[in-house]
Amino acid sequence: MRTIPYFAILGIAVVVALQSCSPAGGDNPGHEYMPDMGHPITYEANVYDDYSYNSWNTAERSVVDRKTLSGLNHPVKGTIPRGYVGMTPDDEVKMMLMTGQSSNSAIRTTVNGSVPFYYKDNEDERLRATKEIVGNPFPITKVGLQKGKELFNIYCSVCHGEKGDGQGYLVSEENPNAKYPAQPANFMQDQFYTSNNGRYYFAIMYGKNVMQAHADKLSYEERWQVIHYIRSMQAKAKTLQYDENQNTFFPAAGTPYAVVAAKKPSVATAAVTEAKKEEHSAEAHHEAGHH
Repeated sequence: MRTIPYFAILGIAVVVALQSCSPAGGDNPGHEYMPDMGHPITYEANVYDDYSYNSWNTAERSVVDRKTLSGLNHPVKGTIPRGYVGMTPDDEVKMMLMTGQSSNSAIRTTVNGSVPFYYKDNEDERLRATKEIVGNPFPITKVGLQKGKELFNIYCSVCHGEKGDGQGYLVSEENPNAKYPAQPANFMQDQFYTSNNGRYYFAIMYGKNVMQAHADKLSYEERWQVIHYIRSMQAKAKTLQYDENQNTFFPAAGTPYAVVAAKKPSVATAAVTEAKKEEHSAEAHHEAGHH
């Protein structure tokens, strides 16, 4: 009979323990067992209500609604994500330095994760981009062409067709419900054969006519892989070559990897020299700081 009080005490202890973890509400600050060091006042991405256990109610602290603040936003103008660098493989000396291939002291940096585009969305800028952006910054590789084909078939072929002839499913006779308001571009026309790569890249970035922008769907490198693949289809139609070994179609539009690989020994030497210059400059700066 003396065991009953012990069960009563145990029950009271359990109730107290549960109550000690009560959430905040109204004027009650609540209780926490082993608090998680703090409650952020920032907004959870894509969450439109307050997390009662993870953040305080901050809905009245801003004149901007929570949905806007919790949704996707553009980065601050002029900034790029930390750890990324806007470089292209055509400058292999700096590329090898930044990726840690030529110096043991180099900090490996993710390349081409965020690259600015210095053209506005209007017709004059489209023409300027078409004129100024001639070559592809990435060499033509077998893997790159395969990836470009995959991406083209996912994002482009439904309109432009798997052959790039503008006969995608949306306008094809195979589609009984085809009512597309505009004819997609036919990349097999001479005007597209002779166009610089800037014409394609600008359209990917901003769209053209009823085509929407694809900058949010394709990364920097993926955009250029798609353009490589379009060029390879054009070359095939002209019975010319555009691959990792040779480019007889439009030499200025892309450099085969074989050409790049042939230069690698001299490039590696130059990269090591550049790395030593960087290290020497850093040491000199460090010594100057002690005087």
